[in-house]
Amino acid sequence: MEEIYAKFVSQKISKTRWRPLPPGSLQTAETFATGSWDNEENYVSMWSIGDFGNLDSDGGFEGDHQLLCSIKHHGDVMDLQFLDQERIVAASSTGCVTIFLHHPNNQTLSASQQWTAAHYHTGPGSPSCSNAPCTGVVCNNPEIVTVGEDGRINLFRADHKEAVRTIVWEVHFHPSNPDHLFTCSEDGSLWHWDASTDGPEKSSLFHQGGRNSTFLSHTISNQANVHQSLISSWLSTDPAKDRIEITSLLPNRTLSVNSLDVLGPCLVCGTDAEAIYVTRQLFS
Repeated sequence: MEEIYAKFVSQKISKTRWRPLPPGSLQTAETFATGSWDNEENYVSMWSIGDFGNLDSDGGFEGDHQLLCSIKHHGDVMDLQFLDQERIVAASSTGCVTIFLHHPNNQTLSASQQWTAAHYHTGPGSPSCSNAPCTGVVCNNPEIVTVGEDGRINLFRADHKEAVRTIVWEVHFHPSNPDHLFTCSEDGSLWHWDASTDGPEKSSLFHQGGRNSTFLSHTISNQANVHQSLISSWLSTDPAKDRIEITSLLPNRTLSVNSLDVLGPCLVCGTDAEAIYVTRQLFS
């Protein structure tokens, strides 16, 4: 078995990412980045694997990875992705998204661009604008896509100060029946996600259902030692409850559906098409 080299860094590490190699390069990976979380101060750091040709004091090969540079990061690092060989994107629990630039000449990191409120909560039950954690990023230079606990998907460009596009506007569980979830989006969709239905006849992973609906398979890790009746359908491991029925509630795709609310059998939503839609028969 190959040697595994450990280095204790006095930080809880949430993410590790190898720096990409130049196209066509025959080199092996030498530099990686880390992000930390759940510490009094969190950091994004760059590391280099050690010189494996040196002998240590015990006569073995020195395999220690060396810290090149670090920079403080506000909040937990929820995700970390390289944009290119010099820039790395960090997602924060504060809702902030930051591009850090690595300067190899003097081995430092600096913040080259930042979207401080990429993800945030609004509406009843939250302050006028409260931060929502950014939970993931994916990069295809110069584009950056982020997702967060606010239900939004943001598309950024490294040379733009504002989001190029924002999608998935509001997400609401039914207040008295959490097996039912409702979402509206900038693409004009208004969906009802129903996890209450069960039946062994739903055998396919994905098929077209009635009322312009689809059944989508979902699997969640086993919830050991928890009574089944106390588990939400979204977390159920009952084989009979392995499908979500998704129903489009609007007859035709419209402009952005900006907001929705649901109470009992009634739903209301507002759109950029200057229309308000209301239904009092959600479950008929």
